[in-house]
Amino acid sequence: MNFIYSSTINQEIDVIIPCSKVNLQQVLQSIHLNNANFEADFASYTTHYLDNGRKIYLLGLGEEKHSAKIEEAFRSFTFDTNKYWENQIQLDVSNLTENQVIKAAIGIKLSDYSIGKYKSKPDKSVQTEIVFVSTQDVTKLINEGYETAKTINRIKALVDAPPNVKTPDFLANWAKDSATKYNYTCNVLEEKELKELGFKALLSVGQASINQSVAIVTEYKSKSSDAIDLAIVGKGITFDSGGLSIKPSTNLHYMKSDMGGAAVVLGIVELIAKLKLNINIIGVVVSAENAVGANAYRPGDVIGSYSGKTIEVIDTDAEGRLALADGISYVIDKYNPKNLIDIATLTGSVVRTFGYSAAGLFSNNTELSTALESAGNIVHERLWPLPLWEDYEEDLHSDVADIRNFNGKPIAGAINAAKFLEAFTEGHENWVHLDIAGVAFGSSKYAKMKSASGYGIQLLITFVKAYF
Repeated sequence: MNFIYSSTINQEIDVIIPCSKVNLQQVLQSIHLNNANFEADFASYTTHYLDNGRKIYLLGLGEEKHSAKIEEAFRSFTFDTNKYWENQIQLDVSNLTENQVIKAAIGIKLSDYSIGKYKSKPDKSVQTEIVFVSTQDVTKLINEGYETAKTINRIKALVDAPPNVKTPDFLANWAKDSATKYNYTCNVLEEKELKELGFKALLSVGQASINQSVAIVTEYKSKSSDAIDLAIVGKGITFDSGGLSIKPSTNLHYMKSDMGGAAVVLGIVELIAKLKLNINIIGVVVSAENAVGANAYRPGDVIGSYSGKTIEVIDTDAEGRLALADGISYVIDKYNPKNLIDIATLTGSVVRTFGYSAAGLFSNNTELSTALESAGNIVHERLWPLPLWEDYEEDLHSDVADIRNFNGKPIAGAINAAKFLEAFTEGHENWVHLDIAGVAFGSSKYAKMKSASGYGIQLLITFVKAYF
């Protein structure tokens, strides 16, 4: 599908009219449907047929409490009804705010995503042209929404891709292609260079796999200064068997999603470049396959790291934090960013804490934490802070190495992982860790199996636009 703008309604073409409970009566009067049996409940819709056969769809946006997620109303409506659309359909956005117009575009374009890319006969995408109608020119707004949703759909396709296709090299090639297309830079550190640089923890995670580990470094700079405003590090474990601490077979096929954080990093740098935002940003993806094999690293091993710290491996299924540790150390050493975020599908503990409604937020900087939490509330990609108290440091003690990667306790698992990562931040004063294990991948009405949510792109783009 594609989007265009028009200043006037075409009386011969079907039209979608969104309305909230607050402005419902005003909208009904304007289109002479005063007796419509419709209450504008969130994501509800009704169809009215005019004498000439033209259809008017009323789409409910609910109440103010629903404003953070109105793109879901547009996505759900489009998903349900697009099979009835002609080659062109109109969307009357004259009663929407600028932010709502962007969200409408996002929602409609999100409905264009199909998980069935690898079928012998892939699902067909919608070919309808969407005409956004308003007396105010909303071309820029709908383009922003379109590009945002397009990037979200692209990273969802990454997360949903099968692990025999989605190797670390596959992620690297995706990033290279994106950088070429959208005018930013990408440098891939392959295994030989990783060894030379000292990415010992990352290489340990991937050493049993036939698919070699990589670090993907993307960079977008719109300022003349070389200073990096923001660095984001993402966990890119393309399949997580658990290693020798092997996971149960139930739902093991979903461990293709363990690179959800990496997908967000790749996507946000791409989107910032597409929107040409005024920021210098570095994205680092540390990618490996945590496999089982004769060369696998073992529980009890002591391994090195980019930072020089030694790590006692207690559990090979606590591998994401090992890879991230090297990525965090590298980006601080190489770029010294003003602000640093890492993002990962890191722990089952955070899922047990928040379910599927929020990600865990850990930070040593209240201002940064508050800004991210606020951005999450605006776009319904919510975060909730958890502590980094010194009390938890004892759980990382090792008698044989500088630190251990797992405490073995059934409590405070997400905090333990965050404290481990904090040990590799070298006291960086503006650091945030986001554990998105419960929100990056799950059930929805758009697929029969669990699939990628696209969580993180709207959160971070909203944060970047407000904070920098």
